[in-house]
Amino acid sequence: MNATSALRIAAISREERPLLRTLNKTIFGDAEVIRTFKRADLMMLVAWLRGTPVGFKVGYRLQPRVFYSAKGGVVPEARRQGIARALLHAMLERVQTSGYRRFVFDTFPNKHPGMTILALNEGFRVIQAGYNPEHSDYRLRFARSFPPGGK
Repeated sequence: MNATSALRIAAISREERPLLRTLNKTIFGDAEVIRTFKRADLMMLVAWLRGTPVGFKVGYRLQPRVFYSAKGGVVPEARRQGIARALLHAMLERVQTSGYRRFVFDTFPNKHPGMTILALNEGFRVIQAGYNPEHSDYRLRFARSFPPGGK
C-alpha cells in the first residue's frame, strides 16, 4: 500500500490548534504556526497517515478572491511520499470551490527547496522575489490562478 492510499486529509477546527503547534514544532522546531489565527476564511488541514498526524497546511483570505497558504509541512519521517502534494491539492480544491480566483504562497528556496520544486511542477509562477533578512533567505511568492467558471 502506498502512502497516498493510506492518507486522510481533513479540516480541523480552531479548538484543535494544539495539534498544529505540535506538528509545527516537530517540522520546523518552532511552536508558532502563524502570528494570529484571527483570519478571514481560516483553513487548517491535517494529513493523517495510517491514523498518525504527519503534516498540515494553514491558509486564509489575503484579499477578496485571493487565498494565501501561510504555512505547511510534513514530518521528516513521512517526507517524499506525496503528502505535501496531497495537502496542496486538498487546499487548492477547497479554495477553488469557495470561489477564490487566485492561490498564493511564499517559500524560502534555500531553506525549503522541495517547496519551490513542487510549486513549479504544479504550475505556479513566481510573482515576487526579494531577500528576507528575518529568515536570512530569499523569499519567493508563487501564484496560480483558477480558470473562470470553476474547475
